[in-house]
Amino acid sequence: MNTRHDGIGMTSQRTRGRLIERLRAQGIRDEVVLAAINAVPRHIFVDEALASRAYDDVSLPLGFGQTISPPYTVARMIEIVRDGKPLDRVLEIGTGCGYQAAVLAQVARKVYSVERVKPLYARAAACLNELKVTSVTLRYADGNAGLPEMAPFDGIIMAAAATHVPPALLEQLAVGGRMVLPLGAPEQSLCLIARTAQGYRETRIEPARFVPLMAGKA
Repeated sequence: MNTRHDGIGMTSQRTRGRLIERLRAQGIRDEVVLAAINAVPRHIFVDEALASRAYDDVSLPLGFGQTISPPYTVARMIEIVRDGKPLDRVLEIGTGCGYQAAVLAQVARKVYSVERVKPLYARAAACLNELKVTSVTLRYADGNAGLPEMAPFDGIIMAAAATHVPPALLEQLAVGGRMVLPLGAPEQSLCLIARTAQGYRETRIEPARFVPLMAGKA
């Protein structure tokens, strides 16, 4: 049976290799993250009409007012959360098409991902199933609440911009854990929240551009 893996030129190592070299040139240093990006066929997660742009470093529309983040953004967020150390349990807020969850599955033992838009949730599940990714658990839910029953997490990544850090997510971050998310409106910054035994430390890292975090399910 043919799958979208068979897209012309999309699975060539040369195409992926060019993307990895661009990410290195943009400052991504974590070789574990670069290997994870290299291992995941991004074209599987985008509309077939956009497959020719799948390995460009751009965001692409998914419908429902959502986008797939550029590879640099995915790599940078995972690099920040990893901080050069192995990841055990990671929570992702905003599954979208499932691409970032698939990359996270390459570097973390267990990934939990929450999506509030039901058609996107179903699409992500189909893509992850096609790639036989078994270490990702998807939930159709409001990401603002996180997944308290699965906490604590040593890494949390939020793929939507908020004006403040959802309190539930702070509580679900393990001591020693790291959360990365875009904060601010209209100007956004990628922020790191590190939890220590003494509390939380926030570091603004670089400008960001994400769709806004929404409440409820759709």
